[in-house]
Amino acid sequence: MDKKHILDVATAWTKEPFDTDTISKTKLLIDSGSDEYLESFYKNLEFGTGGMRGIMGVGTNRINKYTLGKNTQGLSSYLKKSFPDEQVKVAIAYDCRHNSKELAITVAEVFSANGILAYIFPELRPTPLLSYTVKRKGCHAGIVLTASHNPPEYNGYKVYWQDGGQLVPPQDQEVLDTIENTQFADINFDKNEDLIQYLDESDDQAFIDDSVKAGKIAGDVDRSKVKIVFTSLHGTSITLVPDTLKAAGYTDVHIVQEQAVPNGDFPTVASPNPEEPEALALAVQLANKINADIVIGTDPDCDRLGIAVRDNDGTMKLLNGNQTMIAMTALLLEKTDLESLTNPFIGSTIVSTPMMHALAEGNGIECKEGLTGFKWIAKMIVDHPDQDFIGGGEESFGYMVGDFVRDKDAVTATLLACELIAFAKANNTTAYKYLLELYVKYGCYQERLVSLVKKGISGAQEIKQMMIDLRQNPPTKIAGKKVTIIEDYQNSKRTNKDLSTTETMDIPKANVLIFYLEDGSKIAARPSGTEPKIKFYMSVKEELDSVDEYETVQKNLNAKLAGILKSLDIN
Repeated sequence: MDKKHILDVATAWTKEPFDTDTISKTKLLIDSGSDEYLESFYKNLEFGTGGMRGIMGVGTNRINKYTLGKNTQGLSSYLKKSFPDEQVKVAIAYDCRHNSKELAITVAEVFSANGILAYIFPELRPTPLLSYTVKRKGCHAGIVLTASHNPPEYNGYKVYWQDGGQLVPPQDQEVLDTIENTQFADINFDKNEDLIQYLDESDDQAFIDDSVKAGKIAGDVDRSKVKIVFTSLHGTSITLVPDTLKAAGYTDVHIVQEQAVPNGDFPTVASPNPEEPEALALAVQLANKINADIVIGTDPDCDRLGIAVRDNDGTMKLLNGNQTMIAMTALLLEKTDLESLTNPFIGSTIVSTPMMHALAEGNGIECKEGLTGFKWIAKMIVDHPDQDFIGGGEESFGYMVGDFVRDKDAVTATLLACELIAFAKANNTTAYKYLLELYVKYGCYQERLVSLVKKGISGAQEIKQMMIDLRQNPPTKIAGKKVTIIEDYQNSKRTNKDLSTTETMDIPKANVLIFYLEDGSKIAARPSGTEPKIKFYMSVKEELDSVDEYETVQKNLNAKLAGILKSLDIN
């Protein structure tokens, strides 16, 4: 770490063009000589798979009006260069986090100062509504201020393109290069009020109508018999999900009131992450009290959902993201007239369950696979206009129904999950049994994710070294099973150890390694693009002859997963 360089960078923040408050806070940080000071200035905050996320505060490695202003100034320059003869338009949304509204207004002001028309929601709104609005309003780009499920001290900045999907190549690097060449002194904060327009309830209603059109697929079933517990986890979904369920005919909806008020401190949970069982604890308690059929919780910006359903013993069972994705995709395929579509396909990611491929093959359609992040699923739709997209998801609890939104969408996915319950009830079964029957038909897959948190400068170096070690000295066996195939997405190489062959993979580069074992198991290693973590994704499989044998097979699969964890020493 070059401390002189850090001091030079920080010292620049004690002068114009920075405001007096920023200058004062920067001087205090420099004087402290603390880790916080070093962390704040040792690098520029980076874009990851989900845009830019970081801790709020002063500094180049923090979320503040200047780092986001620089992003917006750079993006403004890129947009004006890309669309020189058009009135450039953008849409802006924000979530429940501290400073989100103020930062969103700053972003709108910078766009307007650059002659760009900025549509902005007057209050917090879900991320999928931003994606939808970019398309509906014919915008050239969109911004949402959110840090998803990160801790309260975080915020973030996600960029969307004309199609409603997040930035992908080549625009992503071109935008980043433009931002990199933008100086803080270049930021134009001199707003033009005539170019800032606030959106209204008609924009919400249009989304609700299209969400019901896309997600209400179960047919003539009695939706009033589905008892739903819903929690917004203090986030934005409270603004749209209840109204969407009502519009679709669900009348027995019970909201977890303790978590219904938006609050960037997320006071009732350790983490507002629907992937974690603790986040849905209050909802499950309410479900048990009123004997509900399903629990649904969404993350703060309402692009991901976690669900729990009744298992064979009537106990509320939390499903993981892969299970939710499989059950919802299967229902979509079952209720869609596939023959009326043109080369239909579903979408998934390289770290999600391989069962999506089995499901697609069983229905005679294609499953396209992309890198981690929904921008790659959105890109599939853009890249294949001659094919019809049905739906798709990823293991991290995201799902997209159809292509009216081009990002993961917990509003429509919540409706689809309820449709699954309604469909099962109408057919004298349960959503849980529906999932188990899919395991019998396509094979019983089980996945597990282990995330190792490595914070700060030393943590980033440790994660980097772990990936270097795995590349330079890849395991030949894992849990006693031979490694047969290694996929290195950073080098675009797929090596078959049995055949001693290597081929080039036609997929964008990413820092991901995937190992396939002789028994069909799959292990992926990937540093997170938005959090200080390295993630290991594991998938194992066995045949399941009948639903009655599920618990036995599940124990076998858990033992396999435990063996993989022990072998890799990542417990």
